[in-house]
Amino acid sequence: MNNTALTEKHIALGAKMVPFAGYNMPVQYEGINAEHITVRTTVGVFDVSHMGEFILKGENALDLIQRVTSNDASKLYDGKIQYSCLPNTDGGIVDDLLVYRMDEKSYMLVVNASNIEKDWNWIQKYNTANVEMHNISDQTSLLAIQGPKAADALQSLTEIDLASMEYYSFKKGVFAGVDNVLVSATGYTGAGGFEIYFENKDANQIWEAIFEAGKSYGIKPIGLGARDTLRLEMGFCLYGNDINDQTSPIEAGLGWITKFTKKFTNSEALLAQKEAGINHKLVGFEMIDRGIPRHDYPIVDEQGNTIGKVTSGTQSPSLQRAIGMGYVSKEFAKEGTEIFIDIRNNKIKAKVVKFPFFK
Repeated sequence: MNNTALTEKHIALGAKMVPFAGYNMPVQYEGINAEHITVRTTVGVFDVSHMGEFILKGENALDLIQRVTSNDASKLYDGKIQYSCLPNTDGGIVDDLLVYRMDEKSYMLVVNASNIEKDWNWIQKYNTANVEMHNISDQTSLLAIQGPKAADALQSLTEIDLASMEYYSFKKGVFAGVDNVLVSATGYTGAGGFEIYFENKDANQIWEAIFEAGKSYGIKPIGLGARDTLRLEMGFCLYGNDINDQTSPIEAGLGWITKFTKKFTNSEALLAQKEAGINHKLVGFEMIDRGIPRHDYPIVDEQGNTIGKVTSGTQSPSLQRAIGMGYVSKEFAKEGTEIFIDIRNNKIKAKVVKFPFFK
C-alpha cells in the first residue's frame, strides 16, 4: 500500500483510513455528512496526492495530445486547463483527465490514481514522434482546497490574486513560502476553490500553513467519502463507476468534450455513433420513494423490465434526499420520466432529472 507525503498527518488527526487505488487514504474524519456541509458552506482540504501527473514536452507534444484526447487542445493557451478523455479503440474510455498548457511545447496531464500505469502505457503507444514524457506522479503532492471561503482562506499565503483567477486556469508562484507551486482554479466538488501541486518534500510545510491561514474560516480536513457525495451532487462522472472502458463519451453525456474538428483515437466510430443516435444514456435521477440507490442496482420500468443500471448513488447531504446516476434505454432518458430502482427485489420509484442535482 502506497502512502502520500501526508499519510501520517491524517492518522494523527484520527482519520479513518482505507485502501484506495493502491494508496492508504483518509475516507473520513468527523463524518461524511459534516465534512460535505463544511465544503459546501465554508472551506475544506482534501489530500488527493494519489492522482497521477505526466509532463509532455517537445515540438510534437500538442500533436500527441490531439491524437489521444477527445477535446481540442489546440484551443488552450498558456495557463489554461481543459477537461478531456482518452478514448480507446473499442468505443469506450481509457480515462478522463485534465490537460494543462504550461507553454507552447509543454503540457501537464492529470489522470486518475487507479489508471496511472494504464494511461502512461496508452499514451506511450501513440508517442511515435519522440515526445519527451515524464511521469512525476510519485514526487508530486496535490491538495484540493474547496468551498466558498477557499480564496479568502488562502490569500495570505500567496501574491497570486486568487479571487480574480478564471475557472479552469492556473498560475505558478510562491505559496506558503514555497517557490514553484502550481495553483489551479479547478476542483471536483462544485463548491469553488483551488487545487495546488507541489513537491512531496514541501507537503508538511504547506499543509500546516494552509490550516493556520484558514483557522478563522473554519477550515477542516476532508476525506474521500465527502469528495464522492460532493461530485455526485454535481453530476460529475467518476471513472470506474459512471465511465469506463465500455462506456462511450457520447452515451456518458461527454459530447461537449468530444470535438470532431480533428482526428483522434476512434473518432470516426464515435462520430458515426453520434450521428446515428445512442441507445443508452447516462442520466441523473432523484428517488421519489424511500430507498438509496447503489452502484450496479438494476433500473427497471413499471412492468419490472430491466432498462439500465445504477452507476452511482447516495443520500445527498445538501438536498436531504437520495440521488443517483445510471445508464437507461434512450426512451427513458427524458427529464421527468418515471423509473424504478430495483432495491432487494422491490421496485422503488424515482424520476429522471437534469444535472446538476445541487444548484
